[in-house]
Amino acid sequence: MRLVGFIRANPIATCVLLVVVASAIFIAFPGIDLAVSDLFHRPRPGFWMKRSDILGIFRRSNDILVTIVTVALIASIAVKLARPERPSPVAPNIVVYLLSTALLGPILLVNVILKDNWGRPRPVHVDLFGGAAPYVEVWRITDRCDENCSFVAGEAAAAMWLALVAMVLPKSVRAAAIMATLVYVLLVSLNRIAFGGHFLSDVVIAFGLTLLAGAAVHRFVIERPPKWLTSEALEAALTRLGRAVRGETSRATAA
Repeated sequence: MRLVGFIRANPIATCVLLVVVASAIFIAFPGIDLAVSDLFHRPRPGFWMKRSDILGIFRRSNDILVTIVTVALIASIAVKLARPERPSPVAPNIVVYLLSTALLGPILLVNVILKDNWGRPRPVHVDLFGGAAPYVEVWRITDRCDENCSFVAGEAAAAMWLALVAMVLPKSVRAAAIMATLVYVLLVSLNRIAFGGHFLSDVVIAFGLTLLAGAAVHRFVIERPPKWLTSEALEAALTRLGRAVRGETSRATAA
């Protein structure tokens, strides 16, 4: 219970600890990465599960779900602007929180900063699994991969972002949604490991970084927002903007 209390009271510190501890474990024991990936590798077919059409479709479901949620969040703003007299379908501070978290976590930190600059070869490219590159530990910058590299797992980060979406759903469905989403997150991430696309460390650290981005943005946007970022202030601003746009449209039509 003390641990649960600490996590609830210190989500940012908890996420930092998760990343630091996980990184330390994988740096000290790199054999964990290799042993887990080896479970899905055979000498002749290699990472044979990536040949499965069903698993390939399941992998693409992650991109589809992220796209659907993102479009729904943007549509909520569009609906509010079209009908400014009505409340936003999704609270505007929740929209800001989720879109900001996606931008800072899976997009900027994971895909732009880490994947394209750290140079870690994917398991399928490592010599122990039939490739030509050596195994590279987490957080070590190399020139063994030019772009879209293994560290860290972008699809695992995107899937974990869906868990952040579940965490801000109405309380009546939140617990069930979180449990279902976390199961999905684990399956998507296991899929990437089984395909030889990522090491276990790529996945775990991606989880931690995405949750860290979520916790940091939640503190600024949801828990302790400045006045202009409160749900009420954003709602009022969208109402004014919607009325202004509708007024300009009406004048243009009359002219």
